[in-house]
Amino acid sequence: MTYPQSQFRVLTDVEIAAIHEATLRILQETGVVLTHPGARAQLAEAGAIIYGDRVRIPSDLVEWALAQCPPQVTLRGRSGQTVTLGNGALSWHNLGGAREVYDPRTGQRRPATIRDVQDSARLLDALESVTTITPFFTPQDVPGPAMSLAMYRHTLSHTTKPVHGPGIQTPEEVRAIARMASVIGPPEEVLTLGISPVSPLFFPDDVVGAIIETARLGIPLGPLPCPIAGATAPLSLAGALAQQNAEVLTAAVLAQLIRPGLPIFYCGRLAMMEPRSGTAVWGGVELGLVSAATVQIAHRYSLPVNVYGFSTNSHTLDIQSGFERALNAVLPALAGADELSGIGEMEAGVMGSYAQMVCDDEIARSIRRLLRGFAVDEDALAVEVIAAVMEGPRNFLGQRHTARYLRAGEILLSRLAERRSWGEWDQSGREGMAERAQAEAERLLAEHEVPPLSSEQERELDDILRYWG
Repeated sequence: MTYPQSQFRVLTDVEIAAIHEATLRILQETGVVLTHPGARAQLAEAGAIIYGDRVRIPSDLVEWALAQCPPQVTLRGRSGQTVTLGNGALSWHNLGGAREVYDPRTGQRRPATIRDVQDSARLLDALESVTTITPFFTPQDVPGPAMSLAMYRHTLSHTTKPVHGPGIQTPEEVRAIARMASVIGPPEEVLTLGISPVSPLFFPDDVVGAIIETARLGIPLGPLPCPIAGATAPLSLAGALAQQNAEVLTAAVLAQLIRPGLPIFYCGRLAMMEPRSGTAVWGGVELGLVSAATVQIAHRYSLPVNVYGFSTNSHTLDIQSGFERALNAVLPALAGADELSGIGEMEAGVMGSYAQMVCDDEIARSIRRLLRGFAVDEDALAVEVIAAVMEGPRNFLGQRHTARYLRAGEILLSRLAERRSWGEWDQSGREGMAERAQAEAERLLAEHEVPPLSSEQERELDDILRYWG
């Protein structure tokens, strides 16, 4: 029998219900700051109370909106490959929007460029564990207003995997990204968009307009609040989760009022404040705890959920990065996350590296192996095999049973970790996991080819980007 993925629980059912009730009280008694005229009118017509710049959202409207949300979200790549969130499988995707590139060979970082957007998409396309891709780098050689569009445009050309859209903040960006997506297929099939309110509980007009436009176009929406416990949310983890939940559910209400039945996937990006400096902490074990709790809360609503798995505040590929990202991925994975984010992430999302992407591919393979567990049946218990070995050579290397379980992946074969003797390692140059990962990244970038878009598709994408710029 395999280890059930949902067995690990941070919260009891009673505690999940308490967070839900606290969320409803926040929305109904405190409300959210929302001044968009059209949205206020629609919310008021649906039963919300308007006072000043606040909108109080009644519990029955929240429950109605949640009832409209389908339990799955499907995203298709230009090759026809699809990924469905909410079907019980664990998907992985990368960090989105890092502005710096770390080079482990020099120990230095540099500003990201369009070339890095292209190369990172191609490397992620080659990595086995990456199931969906988000534009990885924010190119510093592109004018600010065109950054998001440039990220998406240059990612589409360099992967055939399903592509999540970059973070966008205005309805104009939504329309432009949707036009780009239509080059490879219907936007509602080949695009999702993550849109971030401002914590605590502030929905600027542009953000609301972007949510409305996303819903109008039928594009799956990932509400993406990024509260920081102790700074822009309560320091208590339960209070921070309740506020994050209120921000996600507000976006869901807005979207469902525009298009009932719009696919929604629940995104949690709750970070902690470092009490000694006030900076955001993306590596502490509390992140794994709240990510696992976020999974449970989202699943209470039958919504697929995306949370950070790989995250660290480390500036290099060191032991801190390794233990923080592994801890913070294992906890939500065991809790049943539908999608884990953060492949390649460094320095709390400010930076990323090609070597880290390859390392994270290895960690993701290990977590998949962990979730698979192991069989305990007559064949696996191997009573007869043990008896046969005891009558013969007294080792199991030559047994068909051993070969069969080796082929089945009972023992995961590491591609990067050091498992040789000291002497072998010493004679080979004392390379570590980071060095091997960098070499593998360089090999893949030199060898991996992505089927190109047609010249007509390339021209159309360039025309849209040129018009925007």
